[in-house]
Amino acid sequence: MDEHDRLAEQFEVYRPHLRAVAYRMLGSLSEADDAVQEAWLRLSRADTSGVANLGRWLTTVVARVCLDLLRSRESRREEPLDARRLSEPITSREGEIDPEQEALMADAVGLALLIVLDTLNPAERLAFVLHDLFDVPFDEIAPIVGRSPTAARQLASRARRRVRGQRAAMDSDVDLTGQRKVVAAFLAASRAGDFDALLALLDPEVELRADDAAIAMGAWNGIRGAQNMARRFAGVRGARAAHMRGAVGAVWAPGGRPRVAFVFTITQGKIVAIDLVADPERLGQLDPVIVKD
Repeated sequence: MDEHDRLAEQFEVYRPHLRAVAYRMLGSLSEADDAVQEAWLRLSRADTSGVANLGRWLTTVVARVCLDLLRSRESRREEPLDARRLSEPITSREGEIDPEQEALMADAVGLALLIVLDTLNPAERLAFVLHDLFDVPFDEIAPIVGRSPTAARQLASRARRRVRGQRAAMDSDVDLTGQRKVVAAFLAASRAGDFDALLALLDPEVELRADDAAIAMGAWNGIRGAQNMARRFAGVRGARAAHMRGAVGAVWAPGGRPRVAFVFTITQGKIVAIDLVADPERLGQLDPVIVKD
């Protein structure tokens, strides 16, 4: 076996871990795969004779690639987590790569953590993901973000507080049953054209976002504020309540076939965001099941 084949074999061992890191960083399976592929290209061109821990080296490479992508995304002022990036979470720590466990964890983690992670700036997200989710020490994180280990620790700490705070707010309704009641009330008010009832269910800063596929189908996008949202949804009758994997929502399903998922984020009984997901891959991963009226 020549050196290239040996490296390729080793890389495949680490691929699931690298994909998990990239997914947590980017919130997109396709972008995660691109980042992992870039890591392979860099590995195939690099002199690794002095690398003592190939797994750590590759993790650092993937992290740098993801950080560049996040900064590029931020510079273009894209929404950090738009609906085209919603998919099943992957949970893994180095040495514990178990696809069955990842699948079981998906429902428990749901979309909430991805949404919260996307409120962080790129450096905070990298520090939190690498340290808190993958046990990478701060002295290895520091050079990636161009900070001291102490500053990297502060980045992770700041991110951790935001994650805890926002997850607590997102979980304030305790169970999905309460959140589904809010969605059902929203759909009923929408069908009835009850503007005041809609306003009562919406957070003043509520926002609606749509993925590219939904926009191509004519979906609204970028609506902000309870008044604007209530005006748009008053009288709308097409959406039906649905159970989803790790999410609370509804679907537009002409002929009984889900075409667009409405993913609701609910805090303290108020709808704070609605994401419209029509990308076939993401829609399939949400696995919406229509609730019978």
